[in-house]
Amino acid sequence: METYNKVIELATNPQHSRWLSPLLLGADACLCAFIILKIPYTEIDWEAYMQQVSQYLDGERDYTLIKGGTGPLVYPAGHVFIYSLLHKFTDGGKNILVAQAIFAWLYLAILALVMECYKMARVPPYIFPLLVLSKRLHSIFLLRLFNDCFTVGFLFIAIYAYQRRIWTVGSVAYSLGVGTKMSLLLAAPAVGIILLQALPLRRALNAAFLMAQVQITIAWPFVPVNPLGYLSRAFEFSRQFLFKWTVNWRFVDEKTFLSREFSIALITAHLGLLLLFTATRWLKPSRRSIPAFVSGLWRPRPLLLQQQTSLRVTPNYIMTTILSALAIGLLCARSLHYQFYAYIAWSTPFLLWRSGFHPIATYTVWAAQEWAWNVYPSTNASSMVVVGCLLIQVLAVWWGTGRGAPQEQPLADEDGQDGDRSA
Repeated sequence: METYNKVIELATNPQHSRWLSPLLLGADACLCAFIILKIPYTEIDWEAYMQQVSQYLDGERDYTLIKGGTGPLVYPAGHVFIYSLLHKFTDGGKNILVAQAIFAWLYLAILALVMECYKMARVPPYIFPLLVLSKRLHSIFLLRLFNDCFTVGFLFIAIYAYQRRIWTVGSVAYSLGVGTKMSLLLAAPAVGIILLQALPLRRALNAAFLMAQVQITIAWPFVPVNPLGYLSRAFEFSRQFLFKWTVNWRFVDEKTFLSREFSIALITAHLGLLLLFTATRWLKPSRRSIPAFVSGLWRPRPLLLQQQTSLRVTPNYIMTTILSALAIGLLCARSLHYQFYAYIAWSTPFLLWRSGFHPIATYTVWAAQEWAWNVYPSTNASSMVVVGCLLIQVLAVWWGTGRGAPQEQPLADEDGQDGDRSA
């Protein structure tokens, strides 16, 4: 019995994550090296990325004229700048081994940061192995070299900075992520709600203006030539999705998938879930309803009440709010491709734990989801599991967070104030 109790304590006491995470990181580094040396690289988008940035490096500044083997450039300019650097370091994209090595280091750096975010939220050690076990995630980073790898890195930099209450760094990182791939816009409602509760209105608006300035700076090389062309390509909300590539809605017939009614239904579900989470979960730090919260923005609360609200914006709350917003957006997305698993793989373990699931249930849902994302091409069964697992996470985290959060100590500066650090 004593041995059993000791094992349970090792698995559930967040203090033990300090020594477990380096062991997992070291083991995963060895796995990354094995994958690069033994598993063949798969060409999907890398050549197209290199073709696109080659045109930029040759002087093209009209975004609508930049194209590659897979079609026109449809990512914000952050993608162009990142892959321009990779173009330089990989001999124009020809040295795939160097590119894989860079992505391996990127993967390990983000993994280390994700573990720090989990530790800040006091996640127990038994969850941590799920962060290193995904076959699909290793493939996305090491064998596919997708731009989502950088985007998810910016996401977790933002989460960690917000958890540390370094609001300026977090806001810049989040905007850089959006400026690399607009998928991170799915987390925008959560980011806004967090900032409006953690900071006075003026400082929250300053953070929003800073994010906008980052976007303008990123886009500036292309804006003088064709500003509308840049916006229409970098943030192409009207894009027509192809049924043959969908991972999540394969079990829906193609006619329904392409229909306007299906699109409207997904948008309605997305907005409804955002409203539900905002009204019942995300405004908990302010302890206000949506109407009271909105009206209160223009009538500042007393300083003491503002500080008390800010202190309730804890590392656990920040991570729960951002990752649940992301899960809602992915659940209601018109079409998910395999690279979108980069956003899911490191979110699911946290959301399942936050839901209050038994460890066996947590590992079962994670395994089912991992299986579904490794089925290629997607099938009716695999796509139903993809949607089902996301639905479970969204509903379960809503239910689980209604029962209160694990106890946390709010961060504070040495002078004992609200713990706010702008840089």
